[in-house]
Amino acid sequence: MATTALATIDGLSRSFGGTQAVRGISFALGEGRCTALLGPNGAGKTTTIRMLTGLLEPTAGQISFRGLKPGADPRAFIGYLPQIPAFHGWMTGAEFLRYAAGLCGMPKKEAAQRSAELLERVGLGAAGKRRIGGYSGGMKQRLGLAQALIHRPGLLVLDEPVSALDPIGRREVMELLGELKRETTILFSTHVLHDAEELCDDVVIMRGGTIAMSGALSDIRESSREPIMLLGVEDTGEARAQLGQWLTGISSNESILSVEHAPGSSSARLHVRDLVEARRYVLRQLSERSLPVTQLEIGYTSLEDLFMKAVSQS
Repeated sequence: MATTALATIDGLSRSFGGTQAVRGISFALGEGRCTALLGPNGAGKTTTIRMLTGLLEPTAGQISFRGLKPGADPRAFIGYLPQIPAFHGWMTGAEFLRYAAGLCGMPKKEAAQRSAELLERVGLGAAGKRRIGGYSGGMKQRLGLAQALIHRPGLLVLDEPVSALDPIGRREVMELLGELKRETTILFSTHVLHDAEELCDDVVIMRGGTIAMSGALSDIRESSREPIMLLGVEDTGEARAQLGQWLTGISSNESILSVEHAPGSSSARLHVRDLVEARRYVLRQLSERSLPVTQLEIGYTSLEDLFMKAVSQS
């Protein structure tokens, strides 16, 4: 079933002096879906997000939102959490949310009710009366999420929402995002590919201000995946030498397409033509040579593999 586009980005560009940070990109955000905006540092992710949220004027191109007339201010439609949210540390969490609700034009009674509701939702109900200056990093990110949701936006935009958090805070925020994706459309920028695989329906991979790859994550995996085998041996000089010698000889086998192995390394990645045939061949070879194997994984390329391939292409 076709997905309705909530937002359409068409030919979007942005230059800073003589530097073109974003170069004519086009993609759509499907309504009710979670999209990851991926790319290495400097790829143009944050610039794209700032244009999408109305914080930066595009040099060229346009952004349209379903249900909004051309030229209409989209900010009431969007909830935004920057990478490092700013707070007044002397405020309590509840005061900050009521303040944010007031900026959105929400009546005081509704603002108080909505603030209390969201504090509970993000796990800060008991901390709502505490000053934000005493909050942990994870608590501040959850408060930032509550602020982004205060006006019930149709689109939630998050810029690296967990990059600065410790493992506990990261897990708390990821679980909350997992709940939110069932309720609203989400676009989030990240360089943590595991987060994208865990949460997202769609991906947009940027490289040098352009789009290197985009689409439904399931479709990209299916069309681009390749069978691979990961092999590791004991980390000793003798075992590493044995592995290197063996890998030199197997490249001629028709079931092995290519071998990735750094000289002197105790591990290797084999790109294979057929998993069944390659597994049979490799297991027989390992048995005959008595290699001290510590790892043997058989599967397909991951999102990380696809990402590295996309961003490394010239």
